[in-house]
Amino acid sequence: MTKHAPATGATGSFGPAGLPHVLDEALFQKVLGMEFESIEPHRVVAWVDLGPEHHTPWGVVHGGVYAAAIETAASLGASLAVHARGQFAVGVNNNTDFLRPMVSGRVRVHADAVQQGASQQLWQVDISRADDGKLVARGHVRLHNQPLPSPPGD
Repeated sequence: MTKHAPATGATGSFGPAGLPHVLDEALFQKVLGMEFESIEPHRVVAWVDLGPEHHTPWGVVHGGVYAAAIETAASLGASLAVHARGQFAVGVNNNTDFLRPMVSGRVRVHADAVQQGASQQLWQVDISRADDGKLVARGHVRLHNQPLPSPPGD
């Protein structure tokens, strides 16, 4: 199950239509196994417990798991940063470098905003092993800020 701390920060707390509600319904994050420690407009921290369900046929964690965790963390922080303006952020480029293989273990996903503009944002995300802090993957995600979709029936 996806866990998260209350999303507060420069844009205030979120009600039923805010990001925590989105997290509760986001099946992809649940399948990925991301647990969110904090989600702020400029920083996100999450954890993933990696195991056989994340493996390639050769028994190591698939790089797509890291790329997905990187884009998820960046997208949530970037969306929180623009939510008060009636916007959300979508990834337009994800450049992920895979630095060392893993078979299993807990990793920390730490995302920081590098640049946040009116129309685009750039985030850097590091994934490191929880046991020794060694970097496993690093990514940069460019995101586009766009208007929130209208609720169904509008």
